Amino acid sequence: MQKSLSVYDSDGSTFAPLVVIELVSETKEEAIAWLLNRVRDKQQDGGAELLVEQLTPGAQGTEKDNPNVYVVGASWQRLLYGAEDVGLFKEFKDGSMRGFTYANKHNFKEFQGDGDGFLSMAECQYIIKHGLDNLRAKDEAHVPGYPKMKLYPGKSVIRRMQSKGILVQVFPLHEKEELKRLSFSWFKKIKLSFQPLDDIRHYFGEGMALYFGFLEYFTLALIPMALIGIPYYLFDWEDYDKFTVFAGFNLVWCTVILELWKRLSASLAYGWGTLSRKKAFEEPRPGFHGVLGVNPVTGRAEPLYSNAKRQLRIYLLSVPFVLLCLYLSLYVMMIYFDMEGWALMIHDEEPTFWTGLLLFIPSIIYAVVIEIMNLIYRYAAEFLTGWENHRLESTFQNHLVLKVLVFNFFNCFASLFYIAFVMQDMVLLRQSLATLLITSQILNQIMEAFLPYWLQRRRNKKAHKRMIKTMEDKELPLSEQVKLEADMSTYLGTFDDYLELFLLFGYVSLFSCVYPLAAVLVVLNNVTEVYSDAFKMCKVFKRPFSEPAANIGVWQLAFEAMSVIAVVTNCALIGMSPQVKSYFPESETQLILWVVGFEHFLLASKFILTFVIPDVPKHIQIKLSRLEFESLEALKKRKMLEASGIPKTAK
Repeated sequence: MQKSLSVYDSDGSTFAPLVVIELVSETKEEAIAWLLNRVRDKQQDGGAELLVEQLTPGAQGTEKDNPNVYVVGASWQRLLYGAEDVGLFKEFKDGSMRGFTYANKHNFKEFQGDGDGFLSMAECQYIIKHGLDNLRAKDEAHVPGYPKMKLYPGKSVIRRMQSKGILVQVFPLHEKEELKRLSFSWFKKIKLSFQPLDDIRHYFGEGMALYFGFLEYFTLALIPMALIGIPYYLFDWEDYDKFTVFAGFNLVWCTVILELWKRLSASLAYGWGTLSRKKAFEEPRPGFHGVLGVNPVTGRAEPLYSNAKRQLRIYLLSVPFVLLCLYLSLYVMMIYFDMEGWALMIHDEEPTFWTGLLLFIPSIIYAVVIEIMNLIYRYAAEFLTGWENHRLESTFQNHLVLKVLVFNFFNCFASLFYIAFVMQDMVLLRQSLATLLITSQILNQIMEAFLPYWLQRRRNKKAHKRMIKTMEDKELPLSEQVKLEADMSTYLGTFDDYLELFLLFGYVSLFSCVYPLAAVLVVLNNVTEVYSDAFKMCKVFKRPFSEPAANIGVWQLAFEAMSVIAVVTNCALIGMSPQVKSYFPESETQLILWVVGFEHFLLASKFILTFVIPDVPKHIQIKLSRLEFESLEALKKRKMLEASGIPKTAK
């Protein structure tokens, strides 16, 4: 908890500021007063029962500063009750992970005294966010001062004000000392060691920690591929036909690492208390709209939208748009092959050092064009998915991921498949793969690390000066810290980070047998990715709210789908190798049947492996089963006591 900075609530009690609410500067007074009262009201009266106070301008404040900035905190008792409400799991005295209850708080391992330090700052901020998100309209017809901003019972107040542009942003504050310690152990000191995943989880939450855990695991899993690839590259460089052994290793590698990751993520999630945590009931997304009706589950009034209309939007516009984009990607790919042919013709006419360099230019241009197309398509996909009007954020994300993955896969790998299986030119395949991989890595590093920091500096020079002061460990008053963090870029989540790893996994698992150094390049990229991502999380972006997560979600399915495609691709490459063809000199049909049979055998083995290797380690399964057994026994005991108590009351 942040104790170095504190403010006074309107009733005179001090509290640590954890979350910032910023309203537009011209917000009407009655709307502000109404919102603050709702935040302060008791929970039984429909409020959030939080502490909130207006941020007082500091010594460096100017007239341009927004006066409608408020800091939010909570009493320690409110936070402990909130931990029970959101279903936090904590370590019990017997070493098991159990759902926290306020009545049973002293039986939890880390709860000492009044429980100070029992909850991390990230957990406290998550509890406050949960309280704000659950502020619901009661009998108000509209937001006070805004007759056109309609409300109805059960509508989320914060989401409504945010979607209508009155509420600018809600974000959690950084804790300077803890951030400094995390930065030092994470990225300031370059060393060969594991990432401090527990510290990352403690500060940023489980979702972020799982991403960095997967990034670290993926990098370590690539090391065997890299170690095999280096001598393969050095001693077999000119003989592109001898890739059968490497392709076979690829087949095993891409299956085993994903199964082992499931076990590792289950272990991490259990230790963090999210593996058996029940998923909270999902509310409608802020952008969801429709005709006012009644939710059959909650009984609350909320917008309803016909699923038939949504399906029409998907199949009549979204699907044709995606197909059109795939056609444009195919058209650009054919232009790239024309450029390759032109460069090769010039080189054949007059082979020199410069014409040799010219052979790489088409691939470099194509790699840059691919990145630009991916970026433009991403914005279009977000717009289309929003227009489809999905009710839940999880459904929105699933549809967005599907659109983006289909296009990115086709855009990035279509040319490689064409070269491998239509042109059957292994030399060109190796050259194209190397150029695409290296160029995309350079562009990603520029876009993800250097560009955000440069934009931050350009956006606000004063904020940059405050950042320098912070880096120099000079204390900043609360008002200055809030201004600094409010001007920082908003972190949009791990979507793009997982997408980049997905494409890198594709480059390695699909075609690295013809370019063995692919794994080496991806390892180097991932090492720099750890430091650049850590830097931008700590220094460039606002602190994101903690998001509980038990796994990497839909991305696990995406990586597994890629591994299935990798099996088919590598089997086809093995079938094209001269070594295998020599066994079937007279019958191409027999070769095809052999390859298809071998591919089916490997796919069957792959799916058998998913059942043989348990997703959750045995010792964790035992702990979860024991906890479930104890819960059932406690429930039986309670029912028996209630049953035996009935006659006594009757007397």
